[in-house]
Amino acid sequence: MGRRNEHTREELREIALRAAEDLVASQGLTGLSTRKIVTRIGYTVGSLYMVFRSLDDLIIQMNERTLDALHRQLLRATADSPPPTAAIRALAQAYIDFALTQTNRWLAVYQHRLPEGESIPDSFTERVTRMFELVQRQLALLCPRRSSDEIALASRALWSGVHGICILGFDQKLEVAGGHSLQDVAGSMLDHYLSGFTQA
Repeated sequence: MGRRNEHTREELREIALRAAEDLVASQGLTGLSTRKIVTRIGYTVGSLYMVFRSLDDLIIQMNERTLDALHRQLLRATADSPPPTAAIRALAQAYIDFALTQTNRWLAVYQHRLPEGESIPDSFTERVTRMFELVQRQLALLCPRRSSDEIALASRALWSGVHGICILGFDQKLEVAGGHSLQDVAGSMLDHYLSGFTQA
C-alpha cells in the first residue's frame, strides 16, 4: 500500500473504509481497531485522524456505506414493481438475504454505540428513514385509508419483526422454537400482521 504522499485525502478515506469493511467482514466489529486499519493500509494513526475525527466517525461512515448497499439491494428486490403485498415480502426477503450474506457488516450497523453525549449524525438517520420509506410506500398502496402515522408505525413494526427474526436466527434460538427457517418465520409474521392491518 502506498504512503500518504501517494493519495489524496478522499483516496485515503476510501482505502481506510475498505480496509475497515474487510476487517469487519472477517472479524466482526470487535476485531476492528485503528492499529489494524493503519497496518493494513500502510499509514500512521495520525494520518488516519487527519481524515476521520475518531474511530467512531470512521465506523459511522462505514456503516452508512453498509446501509447504502442494503438500500440498493432492497430497490433491486422491487425493481419490477410487484403488487404491494408481494413487494413487502420481497423487501423482507432481500433484508434477510443481506443479513445472511453480509452478516458481520450488517451486525456492525446495530452493534456500534457512540460515546455518551454524542449524537447520531443526520446522514445516518436519513439512511435508516429511507429504508422505512420503502415499506411505507407499499403499505400506503395496500391500505390507502390508513393515516400516515399508522403507516409509519406499521412499517417500523414490520422492519423490527424481520430484524428480530434475523437476530434470533443467528443466535440459533429459532431452532429451539421448532427449527423453522428465517424465511418461514418471517413469512408467517408478515401473513398475520398484514392480514390484521388490512382488515382492521
